[in-house]
Amino acid sequence: MRQYKFILSGGGTGGHIYPAIAIANELKSRFPDADFLFVGAKDKMEMQKVPQSGFQIRGLWIAGLQRKISAQNLMFPLKLADSLWKSRKILNEFKPDVVIGTGGFASGPLLKMASIMGIPTVIQEQNSFPGITNKLLSTKANTICVAYENLERFFPKEKMVLTGNPVREDLIDIESKRAAAIAHFNLDVDKKTLLVLGGSLGARRVNQLIEKELVNFQKQNVQIIWQCGKLYFEDYKKYNSATVQVVDFIERMDYVYAAADIIISRAGASSVSELCIVGKPVIFIPSPNVAEDHQTKNAKAIVDKKGALLLKESELDSEFSLVFEALLKDKGKQSQLSENIKHLAMPNATKMIVDKIVTLIK
Repeated sequence: MRQYKFILSGGGTGGHIYPAIAIANELKSRFPDADFLFVGAKDKMEMQKVPQSGFQIRGLWIAGLQRKISAQNLMFPLKLADSLWKSRKILNEFKPDVVIGTGGFASGPLLKMASIMGIPTVIQEQNSFPGITNKLLSTKANTICVAYENLERFFPKEKMVLTGNPVREDLIDIESKRAAAIAHFNLDVDKKTLLVLGGSLGARRVNQLIEKELVNFQKQNVQIIWQCGKLYFEDYKKYNSATVQVVDFIERMDYVYAAADIIISRAGASSVSELCIVGKPVIFIPSPNVAEDHQTKNAKAIVDKKGALLLKESELDSEFSLVFEALLKDKGKQSQLSENIKHLAMPNATKMIVDKIVTLIK
């Protein structure tokens, strides 16, 4: 059997990087001798996270357009031209069978050049409201794997396949890891554990809320694992104590999900997909600072099916304490949310996406 070659591209945030890594791992399990290359944006987090996962990565000199007038925008045409040229060079040298894009700046020039060169391309769109890169690439892509229904207004209907979002294999059966997870984080089995997830970079408003509520959590006998993000770690590490663990980043997501009783999270697409599989009671606090408010749309898709609670940032000061305390005391509500969110999980997403990729191998 000949040796297959795959290029994957996506980055800027964990929401684009981890789906790409999950797809690469599934491809590797099917084709152990295959060659893999990731292409990312220089100076972005994928340049660290991808090598940590055991894959090679090359960086492009690319960044997104800023919404306001800035010097960075003046550089954009130059960066785009440089990235298209470098993408062509990478594709000529590596000669991939298929190129897979999971969104983010770097996937734009690479997939554009791959389609010009006649190399099959697959887009994996995580959100209920697609980003501009994937919308622009969709007309030339061979297959578009989506996680939400009704995206015909953004993408050609005949190219779309509803697969769900790729999630890490180690999240599929977390209940069996609960005892090991509690020991790993040195938690008290007699206390409820609250997990706070602000995304890989962090969420300022969520962090401000948790700081304000720390005294209440202590009174409620709640212990916290607080992922505040790398942008905010220096500000909040002073709160580390016997019952509060402040971290910038969590390596063992399977353990942290297994240990949690209640989760507060942003509503990025990958997080939402993971939380459906994890099946714990969730309070979503969507970021309002994203294109077309897509995090609120992601969260509402779960809330409308009674699978989670939703609080807007504007409601936190007036509503959070009441909502959290009511959930903490109501075991029936916790069970109901867990059951309902589990029904929305798509645990075979990665396998379905790779099935589609395999059909494009010449």
